[in-house]
Amino acid sequence: LEVDAMEVLGEGLDAVVVARLLSVESHPDADRLTLCQVDAGGGDPVQVVCGATNHKTGDLVAFAQVGTVLPGDFKIKKSKIRGQVSFGMLCSEKELGLAEESEGIMILPADLPLGEPVFDALGLKDVRFELGLTPNRADCLSVVGVAREVAAICGKPMRLPRVSVKEEGEPIAERTSVTIEESGMCPRYAARLIRGVRIGPSPSWLVRRLESVGQRSINNVVDVTNYVLMELGHPLHAFDFRLLRGGRIVVRRAGDNEKFTTLDSQERILNSGDLTICDADGPVALAGIMGGENSEIQPDTVDILLESAYFNPPTIRRTSKRLGIHSESSHRFERGADVDMVPIALDRAAELIRETAGGAVSQGVLDVYPAPISEKSLRIHTDKTQRLLGVRIDTLEIKRLLETIGFSCHLEDGAPEGVVHVSVPNCRPDIEREVDLIEEVARLNGYDQIPTTMPAGRVVCHADSPLRRIEQSLRNAMVASGFSEVINYSFNAPAALDRIRLSDQDERRSQVRLLNP
Repeated sequence: LEVDAMEVLGEGLDAVVVARLLSVESHPDADRLTLCQVDAGGGDPVQVVCGATNHKTGDLVAFAQVGTVLPGDFKIKKSKIRGQVSFGMLCSEKELGLAEESEGIMILPADLPLGEPVFDALGLKDVRFELGLTPNRADCLSVVGVAREVAAICGKPMRLPRVSVKEEGEPIAERTSVTIEESGMCPRYAARLIRGVRIGPSPSWLVRRLESVGQRSINNVVDVTNYVLMELGHPLHAFDFRLLRGGRIVVRRAGDNEKFTTLDSQERILNSGDLTICDADGPVALAGIMGGENSEIQPDTVDILLESAYFNPPTIRRTSKRLGIHSESSHRFERGADVDMVPIALDRAAELIRETAGGAVSQGVLDVYPAPISEKSLRIHTDKTQRLLGVRIDTLEIKRLLETIGFSCHLEDGAPEGVVHVSVPNCRPDIEREVDLIEEVARLNGYDQIPTTMPAGRVVCHADSPLRRIEQSLRNAMVASGFSEVINYSFNAPAALDRIRLSDQDERRSQVRLLNP
């Protein structure tokens, strides 16, 4: 994997410390400013002028002392603001590089020690990598996907998060149902029902995890679905169950010119090539792309239906491109998600929602999977691998390398020596042929192991054929007579052939028709 950028969070920001607001008063000459007496635990309190409104006396805040250089090369200086001296700055998450947007200053947990660097006190010192992924590596669009690659490099086994869902109450099948009308476009759809949740702010650990990857916190339920998306790489969606008319899910094609308003408040005109998630009366989500306004999680939502599904990549790609919608969900589905991750992601999200929003997970799960997708079976030959890579590598080493990234390999009894049978997990839709396996072997073995050689070249002189000499003589004679040679495009309109009166049976009419002339 290619690392595009590396950022050390909290580097050079030890002068941003935990401080307590001893008092918060209105600025005498500015309605929107406050005068704060700040205790950083190291001496006398200092005065800071602040423009935020979300703080009060007694709050713990992130205090940037005079001399601190914040992200963006912004240096904190002693300054006079509307006649009042300010000895520092009270910082927001955005100003510390922890979030793209923030409302007000950062209010810290009440049990942090005064004077300690904020990044140390919150455990935020970390290294953030930005990876450049090619479109075929959708399996690495998650923490687990990258961990699988790191495990292969380190020679360690990769472990998924342990998931154990605490179920209680009535079975889900007694409350709702799932029907798939287009199994080719949606091979698998699973759902869980969680009742009695309380919508509210997410815990600080969840907010920080999301903000570290550029995600904005919305509420505890939506944040969990986004967290699992980033962790496991599988998109999820939560419906307000009370807004599902008929209390059931139907996966079907949209009707031509059917109208639907997505979560961004935009009305979309759908056609029969689009796949929708519907209730008893109509669409409630654009499958694999975006949910609908008519079923989104509200502040007073109590019961939620949690969706985890697998959608056909070309279906999502066509709809996303036609409607001009690109989301984190569509980005993964149109490249190929992992159909085997559907129940794992569903259970992981259900348990996290129960922990962060309360409620009870109904017994059972609805998992409609009419035609299970089997893993691809391929063979890789040692001699072909060595010939293409120019490297001597034995059969057992090929088997070992492929097993480090989760491929199941075996040497079949009675099979020709030097042949490895490989089962490709469904998380790797990019592996289709033997040469793809050979590429994986080259990558895992190390491109630096491939010897550098100069290409061999030779010059061979061939005498022109008699026909070629006649063509050249005629060309020279025509040019000498004042003619100009014209080389036309190889594309022709059918009418051009009619003008030269070619018969319908003439072989020159046997041409390849362009789809987009």
